[in-house]
Amino acid sequence: MSKNVIIIGSGAGGLSTAILLAKKGFDVTVLEKNSSFGGRGSVFSAQGFQFDMGPSWYLMPDIFEHFYELVGEDIKDHLTLERLDPSYKIWFGEQKEPVSMTSDLKRDSAIFESYEPGVMKKIELYLKEAAAKYNVSKNTFIYKPFDTVFDFIDRTTIFLWTKFSVISSFHKHIAHYVKHPILRKILQYPLVFLGTSPYKAPAVYSLMNHIDFEMGVHYPMGGMTTVFESLFNIAKKNGVKFLFDTPVEKILIKDNRVEGVRAANGQNYQADIVVSNADYHHTEMNLLDRPHRQFSERYWQSRTVAPSGFIIYLGLKKQYDSLVHHNLYFTDKWKESFEAIFDKTELPENPSYYVCAPSKTDPGVAPEGHENLFVLVPTSTDLNLDQQTITTYRNKILSHMRETMDLPDLEQNIVYERIFTGQDFSSMYNAFKGTALGLAQNLTQTALFRPKTKSKKVSNLYYVGANTNPGIGVPMCLISAQIVYKRIHGIKHGRPLSAKDTNFYTA
Repeated sequence: MSKNVIIIGSGAGGLSTAILLAKKGFDVTVLEKNSSFGGRGSVFSAQGFQFDMGPSWYLMPDIFEHFYELVGEDIKDHLTLERLDPSYKIWFGEQKEPVSMTSDLKRDSAIFESYEPGVMKKIELYLKEAAAKYNVSKNTFIYKPFDTVFDFIDRTTIFLWTKFSVISSFHKHIAHYVKHPILRKILQYPLVFLGTSPYKAPAVYSLMNHIDFEMGVHYPMGGMTTVFESLFNIAKKNGVKFLFDTPVEKILIKDNRVEGVRAANGQNYQADIVVSNADYHHTEMNLLDRPHRQFSERYWQSRTVAPSGFIIYLGLKKQYDSLVHHNLYFTDKWKESFEAIFDKTELPENPSYYVCAPSKTDPGVAPEGHENLFVLVPTSTDLNLDQQTITTYRNKILSHMRETMDLPDLEQNIVYERIFTGQDFSSMYNAFKGTALGLAQNLTQTALFRPKTKSKKVSNLYYVGANTNPGIGVPMCLISAQIVYKRIHGIKHGRPLSAKDTNFYTA
């Protein structure tokens, strides 16, 4: 068995891969270009405010619980979860009054019925199908190492494809069940978490509504950073070594077999296995010589990447009662807003956006009597914004928030501010085209059609994270790590990894 492993990057995929392989007895070293762990899940503090820089929604708690149990940990020893109530609040361009969703269908049904009387019978059928899709997917192919189309064909997945709407448009699928445009928006918004448009995503992703309405929305006290801190601590406990401020500049290969990596400081690190949690495009095009690349630049330019983000981190000296933990604004230019993100290269004129106010749940992330806000406007990628454009757009968004979300004197109450754009995603995370998430999860970039977790050109070179299977999001990265583990150990099935599969080494 190969023993020495180098992992490039310490995002969710890199941390969880490190844990799995260290538990098995591998000697694991993680090289991270930045000064701390977490990747897009980084955190920073300023003037008494704490800001999660990336992920802010804790969804799919079953995926987290499974991973912690798999590696012999009780999740309750690491995370204190609060179920949010309401789960989120939505403002709409079409109406003045917002609505609050609770992820409790008995309570939320009143909202659905107020827009479309009698619709709950259809929504219950829709969610029953969404739950079935989720359970079938989780137990057959989300955890599966794909190589060929035949890996996608078995009795259970054939049942999924023939019994339910899977490959039709997500937008058209929802249209069969609800007619009112506001209800459609409520059901379509989770596609943002997959970095795609409801007009381009396959209907299989209606499973996201099961996650929302049946599982609820949670928050780990201390912030999403506590998830990454716990993974880092578990990795350290199992002997994983971390080298920060150590960017990798080349993957070393001899006779089409990986030998290690060379860091920017000129030092070589030998390894029997290399796992890249760095951006897939960056790894292929910058860390590998041409003969060892699986994909050309032409291939990458033909991919659909998930949106970038125009992010404003705000520290306020006032608390606003109109906000809850998660707040969303949906423009009345719904379809046009997605076209502006995916079909243009300019800041959206009439954007939808998201405002997170974690201090509503967790007073420890802001000084007493203060509030911290994370404002995210999804944008197209490959933007090159000058300072004047950034300032003008910032003023536009804050003005809209002030008027729409009832935030009087918002600008006057700002005591701390930082803006983060696609250019920052590229410089900090080597993100392809400045994407905030990775490759979008549309029909031609899902499952079998995403870049694989194992190189076809180089022996013992693997990839983990949001750009490979199963896709975008922290839970998906935990699963991606398990797929890498399966590949290294020759495990073919699509079920969640189990203790029977791992038989983890213990000292």
